[in-house]
Amino acid sequence: MFIPCDRGGGSAAPDFKGFTLLMPAVSVGNVGQLAIDLVISTLDMTKVGYFYTDCLVPMVGNNPYATAEENSMELSINAEVYSLPSKKLVVLQIRSPFIKNKYRPFCETLLSWVKSSKCARVVLLSSSHAYQRDDEQLLGTPLRYLLTPDLEKAVGGHVKELNWKEMEKVAAYPGISNTEKVLHIPGGGITKLLFTESCSEGIQMAVLLKFCSEGDNIPDAFVLVNYLNEWLQLIKSEVSTSNNSTDPSSQWKIPSSWRLLFGNGLPPALF
Repeated sequence: MFIPCDRGGGSAAPDFKGFTLLMPAVSVGNVGQLAIDLVISTLDMTKVGYFYTDCLVPMVGNNPYATAEENSMELSINAEVYSLPSKKLVVLQIRSPFIKNKYRPFCETLLSWVKSSKCARVVLLSSSHAYQRDDEQLLGTPLRYLLTPDLEKAVGGHVKELNWKEMEKVAAYPGISNTEKVLHIPGGGITKLLFTESCSEGIQMAVLLKFCSEGDNIPDAFVLVNYLNEWLQLIKSEVSTSNNSTDPSSQWKIPSSWRLLFGNGLPPALF
């Protein structure tokens, strides 16, 4: 249920007609969430509301995108909505993990909101365990995409021009039979369920994902958000003067909250 910032409670269905909804899957390395952080921070997006759900672990904290002491004390919760009308972009940021067995209710609520708010399409940023790739997935780029049939009709030609690599299906029974192929996204959280439900309900959805491992996933986030930018052109790419190559990474604004990603240093008193 969406609750606007300017209301004390109740539900509302704002008109995001024609907007692209960008959101993360809570997946391995939190890569999608980190990439969303970069988008919100760089585009200086305005918080317009909250996505109230009992499917996520409750959480409250300070403003993760604080730019000064004045706005650092603003509170943030586990699921918030940001908007940038000039680019017809709405972003749902998720900051806490899902409660066990709550994937499906969340997907149902989310897709219901997508329909009522009249979003044109959904772009889900995700990740998958690098160590569980099959032989074919080990080749080439670690980035993959998926399009629902309805979005394939709309943008399939443009995506092919980008020379992106579609997520491969893998054998349902490896080592026994290779004839039956299935979509397998280990570590991808709600990715597969949300994608298949969107296919069934005729919702235009794209999944952009990166194979990665747990650790310092900031580099993965930059790679994924640059991948997104190739398609949506959220920021203009700058030409590096050192080698005349295009490097949009330097243009993404790192939010202030990233200083706390790995906690504080060890207290000297321990020694």
